[in-house]
Amino acid sequence: MGTTSFLTRAQRLLRIRNQLVRECLGEVLSTFVMMTITLASAAQKIAFYQTKGNILTSYLGGALGVMGGIYTAGGISGAHMNPAFSLAMCLIEQFPWWKFPIFVVVQIVGSFIAAGAVYVLYYDAIWHHSNGTLTVTGPQETASIFATYPADFVSIGNGFLDQVIGTGVLIIVVMGIMDPRNKPVPKGLEPVVVALLVLSIECSMGANCGCPLNPARDIGPRLFTYLAGWGPEVFSRGNGWWWVPLVAPLLGAAVGTYLYQLFVAFHYPEEKSEVLAEQGSIVLVNTAISSADIGRSPKERDSGETEPAGRPAGQAAAGARSLTGPAAALRRFPAPPTSLPPPTGAAAAMGS
Repeated sequence: MGTTSFLTRAQRLLRIRNQLVRECLGEVLSTFVMMTITLASAAQKIAFYQTKGNILTSYLGGALGVMGGIYTAGGISGAHMNPAFSLAMCLIEQFPWWKFPIFVVVQIVGSFIAAGAVYVLYYDAIWHHSNGTLTVTGPQETASIFATYPADFVSIGNGFLDQVIGTGVLIIVVMGIMDPRNKPVPKGLEPVVVALLVLSIECSMGANCGCPLNPARDIGPRLFTYLAGWGPEVFSRGNGWWWVPLVAPLLGAAVGTYLYQLFVAFHYPEEKSEVLAEQGSIVLVNTAISSADIGRSPKERDSGETEPAGRPAGQAAAGARSLTGPAAALRRFPAPPTSLPPPTGAAAAMGS
């Protein structure tokens, strides 16, 4: 009784009603969960000389981290966790452009905090492995626990193309997973399928440069290593590689988005809106934090304000149902334009 009373009082005191702030908090937490698991998996492999982990456990950790992040806040912020995915949603007009830079910032913040948490978690192991010197190259380097670096023989051009292709494949398949006019994944299993997708990309496209696929996944931890003692070499190693994981995944996301539209989405038969509604046609929207938000106008959801009294309660909520997906809350809407079938997302995705 005492615990319940304390939690009730805490909720009343701390509950945030502004929609955007709640989304940002959810996005920070989901990105933190994904990145903590991802980076800790790499730390076990590197800091313990591959006696406590190997390349496969590192890949599994990255994929399962994506799944954990989506389950953490998929119904709150959409658990994008990746600027490349957020960009894809903007390109198909399922996510507002004005939120894009905000989400990018909070995703980087979540990744930065996760890097700090893993550094503290494996502090002794990292310093033991590095023999007292934090290095970016050589047999005792530990910088690759946090950020990605290309193999010594991989050129900038090859690495850039690697990231465009890898992120493009990620976005194409994520859109297909959640397209209700294609073969959608059963409700609730989307994070699992997205995790398997990320694992497959890591296993097949991770050798060149570690498969970042996610600008926030790379730049957040890289900034942490720069500040924590690894120094400016984290930006110079690999012929100035650092900018490639920032730019190439965004280009890959755009390519993947338009390829899915060109080869699949544009060619669905035209159907009447009421027919698609009966079939449960849905589009991706960044809403539906709680049942109280269903039926509120977009302006209300973004500002946290309430319409004047007199509006019939639940007017727009009647018949609506809240769904969750790997990268956003899903909700029933009129039929989408034939050129833009409902994609989805994640996460995620999201990087390893």
